[in-house]
Amino acid sequence: QVQLVESGGGLVQAGGSLRLSCLASGSFLNMHDMGWYRQAPGKQRELVALITPSGRTNYADSVKGRFTISRDNAKSAVYLQMNSLKPEDASVYYCNSRLGAHNYWGQGTQVTVSS
Repeated sequence: QVQLVESGGGLVQAGGSLRLSCLASGSFLNMHDMGWYRQAPGKQRELVALITPSGRTNYADSVKGRFTISRDNAKSAVYLQMNSLKPEDASVYYCNSRLGAHNYWGQGTQVTVSS
């Protein structure tokens, strides 16, 4: 079983920055793909960024060049640095951990971007 706890959300003006953190507890975390997803009201949950155990990353086109995902396996943590935030980035952001058929989610953290 894996538990994920996000933090770092909040209110920021357009153009500003936020850093989300996700602390994980459980077994074999350094073998998990870790990712950040977001879901706005009335929309489907979408992948924002993903990082593999080896550090390979993948980003949604809408955040490329603005967001950076990183992980610290020693701390069982994954981070999302969000720069140049836009109003359309406002959403609930969820941390995700995946290993094979096992898929885990955090409770989400709200990001609000004012224009």
